[in-house]
Amino acid sequence: MDRKRVRFGTWLAMAALVVGLALPAWAQRKPPYYVSIKASKALMRTGPGRNYPGNWLYQRRLLPVKVVDVYGEWRKIEDPDGTQGWMLRVLLNEARTAMVRGSVVEMRSTPSPEGHVNWRAAPGVIGSISKCTNGWCWFEVEGHGGGYVEQSRIWGTDPGETVG
Repeated sequence: MDRKRVRFGTWLAMAALVVGLALPAWAQRKPPYYVSIKASKALMRTGPGRNYPGNWLYQRRLLPVKVVDVYGEWRKIEDPDGTQGWMLRVLLNEARTAMVRGSVVEMRSTPSPEGHVNWRAAPGVIGSISKCTNGWCWFEVEGHGGGYVEQSRIWGTDPGETVG
């Protein structure tokens, strides 16, 4: 009987360790940091709890948002327009995305103004970013390809931030 308890206790401890290691590191990061909206519909609330009223319904999956505060499983986020509110962590994704701001941006073959223009992206276009360095980010639009864009022309990274 004691062996079974020891064996059960060992399995329980191992399971707890595995679950602890499996928690995504981004869930424990200190703000501010960028994530994207995972759900096709995500409700922003005025406070960190289901008892707070919703103030915005996002219907744009992969929209980049900035986490500015954390309260348990809730994240206070800021969207590209500067609107702030609270959203459950499970509605967010650690995938880094960015949104074109201002005017049409040229997506180039190299991180240089002289690089060949592969594509052009209009304001509001969302793409994934996998690396940013020296003021340029690799920006990939699903189904259309990718290219380097000037970091200052997209929302979803801090100025001068290195990604990847």
